[in-house]
Amino acid sequence: MKIVDMKTKLQALWIFAMFNYLYADVMSLMDPIAHRNIEAGTAGSVAMTPGFLLGAAVLMETAIAMVVLTRVLGHRANRWANVIAGFIHTAAMSLAMLIIWLALRWKPQAAAMAVA
Repeated sequence: MKIVDMKTKLQALWIFAMFNYLYADVMSLMDPIAHRNIEAGTAGSVAMTPGFLLGAAVLMETAIAMVVLTRVLGHRANRWANVIAGFIHTAAMSLAMLIIWLALRWKPQAAAMAVA
């Protein structure tokens, strides 16, 4: 069994994450409703302001940068860069926990009132 060094593992994981982010973005363009929302300047219920777009760009750029940084940084800087970038991405993805939390708290009478 070949032992793969940590830099290669981390680099591969950042590439995997980056392509998954891009895939999700491209697939969302295939949904006609999501596509109309994007054209209208919203992402769900969030307005696509310049600040929102900058934040999305920074988030994507950190994944792209980590592919290179993981390969070129020394051990200490590499470790901290991966921890910080991983924390940023985890925090951003954790916002989806709001969806889970809302769905779990959803009561049947609230669903019936929303339809009426």
